[in-house]
Amino acid sequence: MQKYSGFRFDSVLVHGSDIDEPFGAAVTPIYQASTYKFKNAAHGAACFAGEAPGFIYTRIGNPTIQALEKTLANLENATKCVVTSSGMAAVNTVYMSFLNPGDHIVSTDAVYGPSRVVIEKYWSRYGIEYSYIDTSNIENINNAIRPNTKILYIETPTNPTMVLTDLKAAVEIAHQHNILVVVDNTFCTPVLQRPLDLGADVVIHSMTKFINGHADIVAGAIMSKTEELDKIIRATMVIMGCCMDPTQAYMVIRGVKTLSLRVKKQQENAQIIAERLEKHPAVASVAYPGLKSHPQYELGTKQMDGPGSLISFELKGGFKAGKTLMNSIRLVLLAVSLGGVESLMSHPASMTHSKMSQESRLAGGITDGLVRLAVGIEDINDIIADLEQALHKCI
Repeated sequence: MQKYSGFRFDSVLVHGSDIDEPFGAAVTPIYQASTYKFKNAAHGAACFAGEAPGFIYTRIGNPTIQALEKTLANLENATKCVVTSSGMAAVNTVYMSFLNPGDHIVSTDAVYGPSRVVIEKYWSRYGIEYSYIDTSNIENINNAIRPNTKILYIETPTNPTMVLTDLKAAVEIAHQHNILVVVDNTFCTPVLQRPLDLGADVVIHSMTKFINGHADIVAGAIMSKTEELDKIIRATMVIMGCCMDPTQAYMVIRGVKTLSLRVKKQQENAQIIAERLEKHPAVASVAYPGLKSHPQYELGTKQMDGPGSLISFELKGGFKAGKTLMNSIRLVLLAVSLGGVESLMSHPASMTHSKMSQESRLAGGITDGLVRLAVGIEDINDIIADLEQALHKCI
C-alpha cells in the first residue's frame, strides 16, 4: 500500500484499497475474471516462477482481492494478508497450514463454536490432539502445553462469554516453547485491538462481521507477522481452493471504509445498554468489558482501545425467560452473527454453540439461559425501548 503508507487509520480505511489502474476510478474496480493473458511465453513462465509481477488465475490472485489484502494488512500492522471465502475457511486454512498428525493445539474453551467443533469432530480423525482451557488464567496455558503443542489459539474477548485473555502474557509463554500464537480478532477488529502489536504471530477475522459490516456476504482473513508465515498460509489457501470471489472482495472493500465509524457508534450504544441491563430487575448478570464490574475491566483498558459492542447477559428466569425475551423483541433481530449495522440477539446454547456437548458448553461458561446481544447503530432510545418492553415480560 505504497501510496497511502504513513497515513492514519481512518484515512487508510477510506483510501487504502487504491490500486493502480488506467482509468482513474475513485473506487477499486471489480476484476471479474478467472484467468489472465500473458504478454508472451517468457512472461507467463516468469509469473509462474514468481519472478515477475502479474496475475495468473483468480484462485491464486486477483487485483480486487489483492487491494483488499493490502488494506487489511496495513490495518493490523501485518506483513501480509490472505483473504478467504468465509471465516471458517480462514480457520481451517490456518489449521491445515500448521498442524500435522500427532500435533497438539491449545485453545480458548469458549472459542467460536465451529472453530472448536471442527477440531473435535474432524481434525481429530487425523491424529490432531487438543486441549480447550480457560486461557484467561495464564497458568492454565502453561499447564496445558505439551512437547507436541504447535498452536496456541486464542479468542479474546470470548464468544459469547466476553472473557479476556492477556495476550502479552500468553504470547510470552507460548514463544518460550516455540509455539505459534493465533488470535481470532473478529470481535474487536483492528479498530479496538491489534494482536500482532502484542506479539501474536497470526490474526484471523471473520469479515462477515464487523469488517464488512452489512450482513450481506461471508468472508475471512488471515494476517501474518512475517513473510514466511504468509507464504505457508497462502500456499495452503490456494491449493485448498478457499479463495474469495472478486465481487465478494469488492463488497468488503466498500464495507471497510466505514469500519471505524460503525464500531465507535456501536460501542457507544453498547456501553449505555450494558449499564441499563446491569440495573434491570430481570437480569441476573451482565458480561461487558466496558463495565467496571467486569472482572477483567483493567486488562481491557490496557489491551483494547474500547470494550466493543457485544454484550452477554443472564436472565434470572433462565431458559424460559430467555425464550420469552427472544420472542418479544421487535426492533432487535433474532438472528445469529454480529457486527452488522443492525442489532442482533441470539441464544448461544441453541444456536451458535448447539453442536457442542452441554458439558463442553457449561465448562466454557455458556449456560442455557445466556443471551448474546450484538448492538447495532440504530437510535439508542429505540434499542432501549425495545429491550425494556421485552424484558418487562421476563420479570
